[in-house]
Amino acid sequence: MGAGRLHSPYAGAEPVLRDTLIMENMPMVKYLVGRIIPQLPPHLDPQDLTSAAVIGLINAADRFDPGRGVLFKTFAEQHVRGAIIDELRSYDILSRSMREKYKRLEHEVTVLEHTLGRNPTGEEVAKALSLSLDEYFALLDDVHVLTFISLDDSWEDEEGNSLCLADVLSEQDAKSPQHQVMGMQLISALGDAIEALPEKERLAVTLYYNEGMNLKEIGATLGLTESRISQLLSQAMIRLKGKLKLYRD
Repeated sequence: MGAGRLHSPYAGAEPVLRDTLIMENMPMVKYLVGRIIPQLPPHLDPQDLTSAAVIGLINAADRFDPGRGVLFKTFAEQHVRGAIIDELRSYDILSRSMREKYKRLEHEVTVLEHTLGRNPTGEEVAKALSLSLDEYFALLDDVHVLTFISLDDSWEDEEGNSLCLADVLSEQDAKSPQHQVMGMQLISALGDAIEALPEKERLAVTLYYNEGMNLKEIGATLGLTESRISQLLSQAMIRLKGKLKLYRD
């Protein structure tokens, strides 16, 4: 038995060890899929998304190299998220027209923030888009899925380590050694950005990511409809993505 195998029981792992990695992390797959399913239109089959996520986990088990000093769970989450994103991008709900709507909305929010020196209100964004407030809320509903998917778009640092906004927003993930090293400035900046969000948006983001509540539970807590919570989260995500670009570009 070589020294590499002694240092790393998963490197070139036998089928039994590979299967163990997969089975031990199936709850993580269920959790990640469970977080996105409530954001999807009801006609989409959750089983298709689950199947894609499982394939992502299997690919992660096949490619895992513990020599990089990253926990398998951290490595696997990136692969599972990527598989989920790829599956969602194959659906019509992520059409070119929706992406254009999202980019326009994100652009107007960013421009207003620079012009006003603060987070713009929904009324101000609606006016900039030449929309009524009801039309603006409808737009937030339209791009809701895309705002959440965009959170899982990852980027790499100079050493090839990956990180995504959803990781930073998640208190548990933010504590991992990988993210402590590569994301401290980003975590600090986004922490400030979250604190600067309008109160209801800040509460919605905190309850969703730190407390793990779903939209219905957040609505009950804040005394708002599930639809309104969806709009608040979409608006908050667009604001935070704008802050993120300062560190990605």
